[in-house]
Order: sequence, then C-alpha cells, then structure tokens
Amino acid sequence: MSDEPQQQSGGPGNGNRAPRDPSAGTGAPAGPTAPGRKKKGSRNRPGRTGWRRAVPTWRVTLATLLVSALILIGGFIAGYQLVGIPPANPTATAQSNVYLYKDGSFIARDGEINRQNIQLAQVPLNVQHAVLAAEDRSFYSERAVDIKAMARAGWNTLTGKGKQGGSTITQQFVKNYYLGQEQTLMRKAKEFFIAIKLNREVSKDQIFEGYLNTSYFGRNAYGIQAAAQAYYGKDIGRITTTEGAYLASLLNAPSAYDVVVHPENKAAAVARWNYVLDGMVKENWLSASERATMRFPAPNKVKTSTGLSGQRGYIVQAVKDYLTTHKIIDEDTLATGGYRITTTLEKEKQNALVKAVNDNVMSMTSTERPADRNVRVGGASIDPSNGRVVAMYGGIDYTKQYVNNATRRDYQVGSTFKPFVFTSAVANRSTTQHGRRITPNTVYDGTNRRMVRGPNGPTGYAPANEDDISYGPITVRAATDKSVNAVYAQMAQDVGPGNVEDTAIGLGIPKNTPDLTASPSIALGTATASVLDMTQAYATLANHGRHGTYTLVDKISKDAEELALPGRHTKQTVSREAADTTTSILQSVVENGSGTAAQGAGRPAAGKTGTAEEDKAAWFAGYTPNLATVIAVMGQDPDTGVQKPLYGALGLSRVNGGGTPAQIWAQYTGAALSGSSIEEFNLELERGAGEPALPTGEGTGPTNTGTPPETPSGPPPSTPPTSPAGSGPATPAPPAGPLDGGSADIFGNDNGGIGELFPQGADGTLGTTNE
Repeated sequence: MSDEPQQQSGGPGNGNRAPRDPSAGTGAPAGPTAPGRKKKGSRNRPGRTGWRRAVPTWRVTLATLLVSALILIGGFIAGYQLVGIPPANPTATAQSNVYLYKDGSFIARDGEINRQNIQLAQVPLNVQHAVLAAEDRSFYSERAVDIKAMARAGWNTLTGKGKQGGSTITQQFVKNYYLGQEQTLMRKAKEFFIAIKLNREVSKDQIFEGYLNTSYFGRNAYGIQAAAQAYYGKDIGRITTTEGAYLASLLNAPSAYDVVVHPENKAAAVARWNYVLDGMVKENWLSASERATMRFPAPNKVKTSTGLSGQRGYIVQAVKDYLTTHKIIDEDTLATGGYRITTTLEKEKQNALVKAVNDNVMSMTSTERPADRNVRVGGASIDPSNGRVVAMYGGIDYTKQYVNNATRRDYQVGSTFKPFVFTSAVANRSTTQHGRRITPNTVYDGTNRRMVRGPNGPTGYAPANEDDISYGPITVRAATDKSVNAVYAQMAQDVGPGNVEDTAIGLGIPKNTPDLTASPSIALGTATASVLDMTQAYATLANHGRHGTYTLVDKISKDAEELALPGRHTKQTVSREAADTTTSILQSVVENGSGTAAQGAGRPAAGKTGTAEEDKAAWFAGYTPNLATVIAVMGQDPDTGVQKPLYGALGLSRVNGGGTPAQIWAQYTGAALSGSSIEEFNLELERGAGEPALPTGEGTGPTNTGTPPETPSGPPPSTPPTSPAGSGPATPAPPAGPLDGGSADIFGNDNGGIGELFPQGADGTLGTTNE
C-alpha cells in the first residue's frame, strides 16, 4: 500500500470539491472539528454561562449610554422649550404673618414688606464686590448654573451633611423673583431652565441688580437699600466698604447675624464679615493694606413699627427664633409671609405676668433715681405637664428695649443654679469625701471663705458667703434656705463638677450655655442661661424629673394647610427621687428661707433665689405642682448696653431675689392659677431625706442674721449685717474637737459632741433621725 494519503470521496478525482481543512495553514492537525466547537461562520453561537450572563455586553452598554444621552438631550430640549420665563412671583409683595394666642385671639402682625428697588449704579462698587465675595465670586464669568456645585450640594444633602446651597446668583434671583422658596425638585428644575434662558436674554448687571433688590437681609428688610436703612440709617450710596461687608454677611443668615438682636452670635457674624473682606482681597477688589485698617462696624439699634410695641415684638421674635431653630420653617420662607401662627401663650396668664411686673417694678421707678433707668425684667412661665410656654415677659416695650430679656443668655443665674447641684448629688447617689450619702440632713461646714477640698487636698477655691457671714456646722436643707456658698461649692466638688454639669443639661440647660464649666464654681451660678432656659429646667423638677423641650407654637398654617410640628418626647433625665427630694428642700426655701415672699401666691410652692455677681441681676425661680415660672430683674445701661449693678434701684438699697423677683412671681402665680383647685406636691423622697426635729440649741447659723441671705456677689448693702463680716455664729459656738478635715461635712461620734448634736443615721448621714 502506498504511503500517500488516500483521496476522499468528493475529491477532484470524482468531480466534487473537497471540504476545506479548517486547520490548513495554521499548523493544527487535520481532521474533523473538535468537540464542543462550531465551525467558523456558524450562526448559532454558544450562550454565555455563569456570572458572565449578568454582565452586559459592550453592545448593550453602549446602547444604554446612547439611549440615556438621547433622553437627557431630549429632556433638556423639551424643558428649555416648555419652561418659559414667568411673570414676577406675587410673593415678591409678601403678606404679613399673623400671630395668635392659644385661644385664637390676636397678638400681632409682623408688618408689610420693607423694600425699595434701586439701580445697580446706585450701589457703591466696593459694596457690590462685597456681595460677590460673600455669595458668588465668579458670577460675571460663570454660566447661569453651576452643575458641579449643584451636584456637590445634592451629594452633601444625601450623605447627611445637611442641606447645602449650590445655586449661583442667577439661580437665587430666579428663586426670589420668579418662583419661591419651596424645597422641591419641580421648583429646582424650573429654576434651572429659567436661569439658563434669563442668562441668554438679559445682562449680568440686570440679574445682579434684581438679586440685590429681592434678597432678604433681616429686620424685615428686602433689598439692599432697605437693609442700609434698617442697619445703618442711611441710603446705600453712603454705605462704606466695612458696612457693605456686614450687609453682605447677613445674606448667609439674616437674623442670626444681627448682632444687636442676638449679641451672643457676634463672634460668628464677625467671622463671616472677615471672610467677606478677605475674599475681596483675594479677588483683588481690595488692597491688603486697606483691609488691615478695617474694624467691625456695629449696626444701629433696631427700629420697629408701633405694631410690635409692648410685648408683641418680643413674642414675634421669640416665635420666629423657635420656628427657625427647630427647622420647622426656614427664615426666608417665613419672611415671604402669609402664615397664621397660633402660639402656646395663654392671654389671661400673659396679661397677669405683665400686670405683676408693672405693679412691682414699673410703678416703682422714678425719673429722679438714676439707677431706675437701668432696670430690666425678664420672665417666662411653663406648664410642666406639657412644656407649653404660657406666658413670657421680654421687657418694657419692644420698640424701646429691643433685646428680649426672657431669651438673652448673658446674665449669671446666681444661686438659682444650686438646686441642680443637690439634684445631681441624689441622682448619682453621691457621698461626701468620707463616704456619707448626701441628703437634705447631711451637715457641712458653712464657714465663710472655707477652702474647697478635693481628693488631693485644697483646690485653691474659697468662695465667700453672702455678706461674709460664717455659719459653721449647717445642714444641706438649712444651707439651701440661706444659700450658703461654702456648702454648695464643696458639695459640687463632692458630687463631681462634671456630674453637676450633666445633670443641669439633662434638666434643660442648653449644653452650649456660656460659662457652664465643670468646676466647683458651677454651684454659684456663673453660667449665663436665659430665663426661658431656667424655666425649662425648673419645670423638669416640677414634673418629677421628666424632661421635654419647651414649645412655643401650637399650630402654623398657610392657605389652610398646616405645617408639621416636631413631636414632644419626654425622658426621665433624673430619677423621680432626685427631683422630688430637691423639691422638698426648695419648699423649705419658700417656707423658712430666702424665698418667703413667694408665699403670697397662696399655693404650695418650691423655689430658689439668686443674685448675679456684683448684684447685676436678681432671680427667683419657682414652681407649684402645675406651673413653673422664673423672674429676673437685670441692670443694663440703656445707652451703652453695659451690665450695671442694681444698687439703689426701685428705691431699695439692693435688689435681691427674695425681694422684687419673688414678689412678681407670687402675684403672677396667684393670678394665673386663680379659679383652679389648690394642688399639693406628691413627692417620693430619697432615703434619709425626711426633716428631723433638731435638738434645742442646734447650731446651723448665726442667731441674728436678719432676712435670710442668698448668693454672695458684689458689695454688701448699705446697712451692714448685725454679725461682723467674716465672723462665725454668735451662739452656739462650733463644738469643740476636730472637724472632718477631708471634707466639709461634719460627722463622727468621737469628736467631742458633734455626734450627739447631729446623730448619725442608719445610712451614714448626720441628723437623720426619722428615715
């Protein structure tokens, strides 16, 4: 047989073409097609298997991108064609907002829109640059919309970084003039297309002019001309560069950066002002040398319409702050007007509070006494069961004294803070440095200027008592009655200043309250909480330790559509025993201590007096089972705004918390609760908190102190106390034998008589004879 391969059937020898060898020219072995593979040119390709089936092919991906691009282009073209430039928004002439009492009766209307349109040429170039530096530095070179900024803003909002602004000046003008402030996708889409069309049809100068005329600057001023008048009392053409930078700063947070209405926000406002000027330097609109000489230009006092006279303006401002702070509605939207706002204020209680202040303060002032011109009063009243603010006193007249004395946070609260120290002691089951539980009957050393001692010895802090009186051994209950600083400073150290701070915050004192610092001095009330803050905290005590934030708005609606209000959630922030035991010693303050004037309410009451440093403010904070109220009388120079002592005001040598504030509290509380049944306190006290019958001759203070004193601050009254300053109690003298050197509490049955005078109770405290 030949070694040559045999011809296959169908080859050339039989007249048929041989099938093509697919391996020809490739070096692959000849033969039939390998299993699992199809011949080239086959129409039936094998399907992908496994995870590859879930991955789109490049053809599908390309097709999807092309279709998406066509949809976007088509949508853009359709939107551009369909969305036209509308006429000016009717809200450009916004309605007034109406404020009502809880019963629907009228309080105030916040006035007509204050706007005066001007031409761009009337605005000084440096002021124009200031606005651009604050809001949109690339305005004249950028497109109508900034896609990157909008995407960044949307991403920040979605990722929880808060609502972010991504709008150009053109978009902001479109929103202000043609649309509205609603936060909806439809409004944003319209804004997008109108801005693009507007940018093609009018000049940048025209857009900028419209923006300056429609923007809100606070103080009910719409447009930069109205703002110039509202803040500096002159036309925009006379506004300086520094003043223009402040007006530009207001665009970021109109009312919050008003340093006259909110002096506590001055640091933030100045920081924004610096940002604007530094931006002008960066853009070469202002020289660095000129910038270095500039100083912050304080705006003028607020000028208000008579429609906000009396208490009306204070109420309106407080309600606005409440709505915006709680993010119920933003400031710009509220400013468009048309809202019907029903407050929680009760008309009869509001009138009763105003009358009590007039009877006890305003009617007592005289133009012949210089000190009387410095007198200010703040008051707030809350229903503990629901947190509703039922009455508020901001000042004599909003058109004369524009700062709300009920909400300002710049006066020390004095000894009205002391109850929070004791509450913290009970809540944390605190002990003295010798392991004795702190109860109302624990005995401390009330010696004047006694050094506070910590675990490692003296702390260097030795506070003076009121009028430098020394009390010697004294129970916590008696020390509260007499507001003994030496005792409470040591107690704060024993409890832990950090624990005291946490308890105060839990009761309702804002965490960011100025001078709320964790040190023994916290007990003396160096913090500057507002009257409303303190009322909230005392309402928590009245509500047996359950705290819920106060509410000032009952309902808000526009065009018959109600806005959602935040729900009120209460929480047991301190134990009921802690709150109720504090109430028991504050009842003693009203019955036997510095707050006896509060008995004039004719109701079971608990309360505490307080005086700020140098007698610049006098406080009374108190409550019945169903009403918590705080009153503060403050001293402030009406011209300079500087805090002033109250010596000689109202014809008194000094104004203290147990005097005028407690008298206002008593008159108001009696009137506010008139007609309602008398309710007693229902208290659950800590173990060992009952008041013992002390033996005859027990030494808890000087025998001739006169009216029980309160917080030490400032010089003594013109009539010196009977006991010499710095002297100890006349009778009885402190018992012989060593005091407990590690702490201010006094105990021990081996110290030559103290144990007999103050028997040790079963829980280790002293004087606890009736657990």
